[in-house]
Amino acid sequence: MMSPRDKMIEKAQKFLSKVDPVMKNLIKSTPFALTPNFDQSPFEALTRVIASQQLHGAAAEAILGRFIALVPGKAFPEPDDVAMITEEQIRSSGFSRSKLLALRDLSEKVKTGTVPSSDEIQTMDDDTIVTRITQVRGIGQWTVEMLLIFKLGRMDVLPADDFGVLKGFMRAYGLAEMPKPKEILSYGERWRPYRTMASWYLWRVASSSI
Repeated sequence: MMSPRDKMIEKAQKFLSKVDPVMKNLIKSTPFALTPNFDQSPFEALTRVIASQQLHGAAAEAILGRFIALVPGKAFPEPDDVAMITEEQIRSSGFSRSKLLALRDLSEKVKTGTVPSSDEIQTMDDDTIVTRITQVRGIGQWTVEMLLIFKLGRMDVLPADDFGVLKGFMRAYGLAEMPKPKEILSYGERWRPYRTMASWYLWRVASSSI
C-alpha cells in the first residue's frame, strides 16, 4: 500500500507531466528521490546550514563533528548548550567569527520563540516561516527555503536565487544564457503547487545526473 507521501509524489508527477512537457521528460528519466529529514529540530537544521555555508560537504561535516563533541553525551547540542560553550571552543571547532555570531543569535531566537519549535513549525505556512527565521543574523531566504525543502518536506518551494536551479533551467529548456530569478518565478507558476519537485529535477539536470 502506498504511503500518503508516495501518493502525493505520484500526484505531483502526473500534474507536472501534464502542464510541462520538459518536466514530463525529466520525470520519465529518473525517479524522484528527495527524502526530508523530519527528525531534525529547526535549531539543528539551521546550525548545520550555518556551519556549511561557503564550504564543501566534508569540511562542514568535520566542523560539525568537532562542535557536537563539545557537548558530550548528546546527539546534537541544544540552544542552552551554546550559551555554556566559550567563544574560543566554538571557534576552535571551525566556526568563523561571523558564523559564531549567527549561531549565538540563532540560539537566542530559538529560546525567545522567534525561531519556532519542531511542533509549532509544522502548523505554519511557508511565508510565515521565512519571515520568522530570516530575523536570525546571517540567515537569508535561501537558507530557509532549504529548511522548508529538506527538513519539512514542503512541496511548493521554488528557490529562484539558487545557482543549481538557474543552471538546471538553462540546460533543461535549452537557453543560451542563465535566466534571471524573476524569469524562473514567472515560468514556475505553472508548477504550483509542486514547485519543490520541479526544483529537484532542475538540480538533477544541473549536476548532469539526467
